[in-house]
Amino acid sequence: MPRILTAQHDRFLLNRPFRISRGVKTAADVITVTVGAGRGEGVPYPRYGESVESVLAQIASVRGAIEDGADRQALLSLLEPGAARNAIDCALWDLEARQSGRSVAALIGNPAPERLVSALTVVIDTPMAMGAAARAIAHAPLIKVKVDDTIPDAQIRAVRAAAPNAALIVDPNESWNRKMVEAMQPELARLKVALLEQPVPASEDAWLEGFKPEVPICADESVHTAADLDVVARRYQVVNVKLDKSGGLTAALELAAAARVRGLGLMTGCMVSSSLSIAAALHVARLSDFADLDGPVWLAEDRPGGVRDEGGWMTPPTSGFWGTP
Repeated sequence: MPRILTAQHDRFLLNRPFRISRGVKTAADVITVTVGAGRGEGVPYPRYGESVESVLAQIASVRGAIEDGADRQALLSLLEPGAARNAIDCALWDLEARQSGRSVAALIGNPAPERLVSALTVVIDTPMAMGAAARAIAHAPLIKVKVDDTIPDAQIRAVRAAAPNAALIVDPNESWNRKMVEAMQPELARLKVALLEQPVPASEDAWLEGFKPEVPICADESVHTAADLDVVARRYQVVNVKLDKSGGLTAALELAAAARVRGLGLMTGCMVSSSLSIAAALHVARLSDFADLDGPVWLAEDRPGGVRDEGGWMTPPTSGFWGTP
C-alpha cells in the first residue's frame, strides 16, 4: 500500500524582529511534510532562490516516487539539495524510526542527543541596543553576534563588554569585503571572538585560499554538501552544516564526516524554524564544535513538545516528538 505524502506551508510569528545584514524577518515560513507517520520540516530560503511555492512544487514533483517507496538514498538523486529534500528526508528518517521501533540515533549508530550548548543570537541594532540584548543573555556560554558592514567593530565591542565570559561567533552574513576582513582581524582577536562566520559573499571568497586569519573563519553560504569540500577546505577552517542547505539529515551526516576527514572544524546551524527542524539537526550538533540552533527561541509559539532553551543550553524535544518510536 503506498505511503501518503502531504506538504503544507506553516507560518510561525516571531516574538521580536530577527534582523541580519540582508533584511528583517518577523515570521518563519516553513514547509511541513508528512510521509505516512513520519514528519519533517524545511525552510525555503530566498538567498538560495527558494520560495514557499517553489519548494512545494519540488515536493509535488517527487510525490509519486516517495509514495511508491523511494527511500532516503533514492531521494538524493530525485531532488537537488535544499529545503524540499530536507523536509522529505527528515520525514523518512522519522517514519523509519516509528516503523522499526528504533530511534534515529540508534539507526545512525550514535547515542541519543543530550542537552548541549547552543548559541543565542544578538541581531543587528545600535551598539547600545545590542549591548543591552547581550546583557540579558550574558550568562549564556555562546552568543552569536549579527553584524553588517557599517559599524561592526562598535557592535562587537558592545556585546563583548556586556557578556565578558561568553564565547562569541560574529556573523556578517556575506556583507563584508576583503579589505574589511583583513582590517578587522586584530580587533576580532583582541575581543576574543571564537569564530568569524561567512564574512564575504560565497562568490567572492577565492582570496581566502592562503589567507591566515587570526580568528578561524567558518563557511556557511559557501558550503552545502560534501561535494563542496575540495574547494572549501582550502579557504575555511570550519564549516557550518545546515540541513536546509545539505538537503536533509542524510547528506548532513555525510558532510560532517567528510569535513572531519579533512581536519575541518564543525558548526551546526539552522534557519529561523520550529523545533521540528532542530530535532533532526541535533544529531549533527552532537558531533560539532559549535551549535547555533536557536531558531525556535525566536518563535512566539513553537510546536508542542519541542526543544527548550535554558540559558544557552538546549534540551532535546520530548520523546515521540521526532525520531523516536
